[in-house]
Amino acid sequence: MEPKTGISTFHSKIKAAGILIAVGIVFGDIGTSPLYTYNAIFHSGEVIVPAKALGVLSCVIWTLTVQTTLKYVLITLQADNKGEGGIFSLFALIKRYYKKWLIFVAIIGGSFLVADGIITPPISVASAVEGMRALYPDINTVPIVIGIIILLFLIQQFGTQQIGKLFGPVMVIWFTFIGVIGLLALQKHPAVLLAVNPVYAYDLLVHYPQGFWLLGGVFLCTTGAEAMYSDMGHVGRNNIRVSWIYIKLSLILCYAGQTAWLILNGKANDLSPFYNIVPQPIYFPALLLATLATIIASQALISGCFTLANEAIHLGFWPRHRIIFPGTVRGQLYIPFFNWALMIACIAMVLHFRESKRMEAAFGLSVTLTMLTTTVLVSLWLRAKRKPLLLIIAVTGAFLAVECAFLVANLQKIKEGGWIMLLVGGAITGVMLIWRSGKLQQQSLINFVDLRPDHLNKLIALSHQDQLNGFATHLIYLTASRKPGTIEEKTLLSVFANPIKKADVYWFYHVEITDEPYTLEYNVTTLAENDVYHVNLKLGFRVYPRVDLFFRLIVKDLLDSGELELETPR
Repeated sequence: MEPKTGISTFHSKIKAAGILIAVGIVFGDIGTSPLYTYNAIFHSGEVIVPAKALGVLSCVIWTLTVQTTLKYVLITLQADNKGEGGIFSLFALIKRYYKKWLIFVAIIGGSFLVADGIITPPISVASAVEGMRALYPDINTVPIVIGIIILLFLIQQFGTQQIGKLFGPVMVIWFTFIGVIGLLALQKHPAVLLAVNPVYAYDLLVHYPQGFWLLGGVFLCTTGAEAMYSDMGHVGRNNIRVSWIYIKLSLILCYAGQTAWLILNGKANDLSPFYNIVPQPIYFPALLLATLATIIASQALISGCFTLANEAIHLGFWPRHRIIFPGTVRGQLYIPFFNWALMIACIAMVLHFRESKRMEAAFGLSVTLTMLTTTVLVSLWLRAKRKPLLLIIAVTGAFLAVECAFLVANLQKIKEGGWIMLLVGGAITGVMLIWRSGKLQQQSLINFVDLRPDHLNKLIALSHQDQLNGFATHLIYLTASRKPGTIEEKTLLSVFANPIKKADVYWFYHVEITDEPYTLEYNVTTLAENDVYHVNLKLGFRVYPRVDLFFRLIVKDLLDSGELELETPR
């Protein structure tokens, strides 16, 4: 188990390589949001009213400041579970302090984060590929988007270790590019920077007709914020914080440039405002770069879904599936069932919505619900850390007010497609709750018995019985009992049932999943020397449960220490 000082050092270190990895992995989702955010707010043919344009830019700036910077970068990143982040890591960190109802909050948040993983690749890739319409107005982008998505999921089984090395440099180029084109467009109308004044946001929400409902589109600018927290364990807290300064500046410049173009042009067109500020001589390279950036953003979220599913399985929220580790990078895994299920779901989304501007209704709703659950869990974490109650109330109240406003604005889009995400998230939540309930009921039906001296004597006698053929040299029974000397009644009956299971050594093996991510500990209780042992193996919820390998290592340790002797088979 990693020492606390080591974790603290990991999070405090700021290295160029760490910053590069953070840019490539953490910010892909939020970094591609300029492709579709304004497209969801300003519709084709709409006459641009400066009050609306400046109000929207002001809302974007302050959403990135309050929601992303303050909530996630400054506060939520502090809540690390032995270096790891994410909603299930946060739940595992605080569940010992609170009632069992907390599990419902975590499951809902995790479910809608998976739902986010279903809609993010389609909307990101579609928004990039639709830029081709400037060159080929009648092109059908659906087959291209589906082709890219299929290719994206096909490569998951081979691992992304080598391809992943390109993520950082490509995303650095991407963020520099969007910042530069935003700055070039901004120079033509620098007055839009007045939108940094929150009064413009206030006027839009309060005075502009139907202005409040525009928050449903504004929210798309911060949809990748949850990924910062989920990926903290890969890159470190301070690397994320330092790189965010550059990322936020690039995003604001890009949004400001789009705002300047809208006001100067006076009318929105069929093309996303993002592509309208791209200089024509570099339009095609920009299109390729945008497509590559959205693929990277999708890849990061797919990997995040695998990690989330792995945590859910280990925490007992989800049925077990085959898990493969295709690379040598810590934490990189591949779950075939989830990979193909996500691919089919993403393709279904593309076929249903067909265009990115129709997907934004479904996109915003799922992320809003995830962020709300994170706010609840973070407030409980602050309480567990004994922070001042007034501070907790003020911080939590502010974030809940902002997120509830976004939720209300997004709820109006249920009929436009938001119902799909509610259905998907609700279905995943239902599966998790039913599975956990079934596991608890199954455990309640188990009858345990104490291994009394007469039971142990029978096992020892059977072990030394020469007239019976050996069933196994070492016979291992997995047990739900962590208490040495207590096992399931059916296990004891199994040993003496026909055929009688004679073994040199009997092992009762209990695997316990801990609330920490990378715990790897064990203790062995000798019930009868060289005959009967109880092993309690503690694994973190992010440790791959190689129970067979761990057992061999435990036996080796016992042999080396002299607690176990190899004998000639009886």
